[in-house]
Amino acid sequence: MSNPEGFFVDWDGNVRSTLDPGGGYLCETDMVARYVAITTKTGTLVHEGTYYKSVNDVEKAGIRASLVPGSHPWGTKQDGF
Repeated sequence: MSNPEGFFVDWDGNVRSTLDPGGGYLCETDMVARYVAITTKTGTLVHEGTYYKSVNDVEKAGIRASLVPGSHPWGTKQDGF
C-alpha cells in the first residue's frame, strides 16, 4: 500500500484527505482495491474506508458530506474521545 492523495469518509460521516486525516492518524491506501486503512502511529487499525480520488468522486457515489481539515476532531467526548 502507499499514500497517494485522495479522500475517504470517517466514522462521523465527514470527508477527509488521505494526506491529512487528523487525530494523529496515518493513512495507507490501495488505489486498485479503493481501500484506505487509518492507523495510529504504532500501526493499530482504527478505521477502514473507501478510497476516492477526488471530492467529486465522493459526491458521484451519492455521499453528501462535508470536507473537514485534519484539525477537525475525530469523534466527540460522548464517544469516548
